[in-house]
Amino acid sequence: MATVCHPPTGRILPAFAAVAKCYGAGTDICPPRRGNRKGVVEKANHSAAQRWWRTVPDGISIEAGQNGVDKLAVQMDSRKRKLDGASTTVAALAEAEPLLELPTRPFPAELEQTRVVSPQALVSFAGNHYSVPPGLTGAHVTVRTRLGEAELHVVTASRVVTASRAVIAHHRRAPDGAGQTIRDAGHVIALERAVLASFSDKAPCRTKVRRPPSAAAQTEAEKLRGRPETDVANRVVIDLAHYADVADRLRQDPTHEDQERESE
Repeated sequence: MATVCHPPTGRILPAFAAVAKCYGAGTDICPPRRGNRKGVVEKANHSAAQRWWRTVPDGISIEAGQNGVDKLAVQMDSRKRKLDGASTTVAALAEAEPLLELPTRPFPAELEQTRVVSPQALVSFAGNHYSVPPGLTGAHVTVRTRLGEAELHVVTASRVVTASRAVIAHHRRAPDGAGQTIRDAGHVIALERAVLASFSDKAPCRTKVRRPPSAAAQTEAEKLRGRPETDVANRVVIDLAHYADVADRLRQDPTHEDQERESE
C-alpha cells in the first residue's frame, strides 16, 4: 500500500513508521509477485471473512452479530498447532506472545479539510457548524482537528507551511452529525456590530418608493393586450362623476314625480 511504504523501493514511509512506533507494532512488507505469501496472510482471516460473513442473515442485530463473532473466536482459538514438535493451540500461542499494552491516547494524527465560509460567518464540519469572525464570507479556510482531542481550529487555507498558518477560530468539537451550531461570544458581538453598521436612517428605504407606470410602459401594455394605441396619459380610466350623481340622488328623498315614473 502506498500509504505504508514506497512501492518502487519497499521502504516504510516516515508517517507510517511513527504510527507503528506509537503502538509498538512491527511491520513486514510483503514483496511483489509473491502470491503464496500473500495467500498465507489472507488465509488467516478466511474463517471470519468467508465462512462466517457469508452465512450472516440479512437484518441481523448488533448483539446477534457480536455473539456470532464470539463463538467463531472460540472455535478459531481451539485450532491445533505444532511448535517444536509439541502439540498446542492458537489460544495458547496467543497467550504466550509478549504483547505490549495499548497507549492511553490514540496516535496524534491531524485531520484537515478545506471549507468555504457561509454568509452567516459559519463553517460546516462533520455535521456541525462553527463560527468565524465576520468579513470572511466566501473565503476558503481549513478546519484542523487532532485525533483524540475534543477541540478544533479554523486556520487560513494557505499553501505555505502548516505551522505558519494563522488561527482564525478555536472551538470545542461537537459530536459528529449532531447538527449543532457552535458560536463564540466574541464572534456573535462582532457579527451584530457588522450587521447594525450596514443600516442607516439618513435616507428612506428606496424599495418602498411608489413608482407608478410611465406613459411609455402603459403604451407597451396596451400593445400586449392587442388594443389600439391611444393617448394613455390623457385617457380617463374611471370617471367618478357618474358615481357622484348616483350617490346624490340616493341621498335625497324620492319626489312624487319619481314615484310616478317608477310606477309607469
